Amino acid sequence: MKVQVFAALKDYFDKEFELKEDVDNVTELRQYLTELNTSAGNMLKTCRFAIDDEFVDQNYQLKENDTISVIPPSSGG
Repeated sequence: MKVQVFAALKDYFDKEFELKEDVDNVTELRQYLTELNTSAGNMLKTCRFAIDDEFVDQNYQLKENDTISVIPPSSGG
C-alpha cells in the first residue's frame, strides 16, 4: 500500500511512503500512524482518509494495491 500525506502532516511523515505493516482497515491505519509518530496523534484524529481519490469511512477494508491519502482538516478563504 502506498500512503500519501498532505498539508501539515508532511511535518511528521514523508510525503509519500510504502506501508509495510499489516493493517486491515482505516481505523488500524490511523492507530499505526499515531504509534509511528505520536506527535501527529492529535492531527490524525481529525484527518479524513481517501482511497484512490475517494473518501472512505473508518471500516473500509484496505487492499494491498490501494493508494491511501491522509488529509488533515483545512481552512482558508
